[in-house]
Amino acid sequence: MNNSVINTARLFAAGLRALLVLTVVTGILYPLVVTGVAQGLFNSKANGSEIKADGRVVGSSLIGQAYNLPLKEGQETPEPDLKWFQGRPQNGLGTNSVNTQYKLILSGATNRSGDNEELIQWVKDAKAAVVKDNSTADYKVKPSDVPADAVTSSGSGLDPDISPQYADLQVHRIAEKNGLSVEQVQKLVDEHTEGRTLGFIGEPRVNVLELNIALKELLAKS
Repeated sequence: MNNSVINTARLFAAGLRALLVLTVVTGILYPLVVTGVAQGLFNSKANGSEIKADGRVVGSSLIGQAYNLPLKEGQETPEPDLKWFQGRPQNGLGTNSVNTQYKLILSGATNRSGDNEELIQWVKDAKAAVVKDNSTADYKVKPSDVPADAVTSSGSGLDPDISPQYADLQVHRIAEKNGLSVEQVQKLVDEHTEGRTLGFIGEPRVNVLELNIALKELLAKS
């Protein structure tokens, strides 16, 4: 009986020591090492690829934002603020019906097939709006000029980038709305156009948030 109690006590003590050692190694030391390496070598990515303006965080380079006017009384869908570059449509985003206390960022695709009548109508309406919104007194947008990313949402609905073609299409409107020259705005677009990753992965792109921050800085200097 005594030997049984002693053996049980030894096993218990061994298990307790293993628990304490593993807790320290996997629960404290390993997270500290991984966090230290991430903060030291990949600080921006580890912290969510934050973008700062005027000394405060205004968003992430990985998450798209909407640039809309405040809702008017009785209005359900806000109108785009045409002083700023616009991103891709966000048709895939739903409303937060689970937690109404906080305004959450919702991600999702439309989940509609290419021949879905509602999706086709969305694209037609979006193209008509792009043509109308971006045509100015001396620059007329043709429907054939509108790129696909201007009228379709991404799979997540949160794509932060647009194609250089869509950014170029908005240049005249941005210049007119903000009292800038077309050359000034086009230079901003060119400066914020990124090529393919490693020269062959993905497509050239323009981050809309970074471009709008640069536009705001240019307006402050003008």
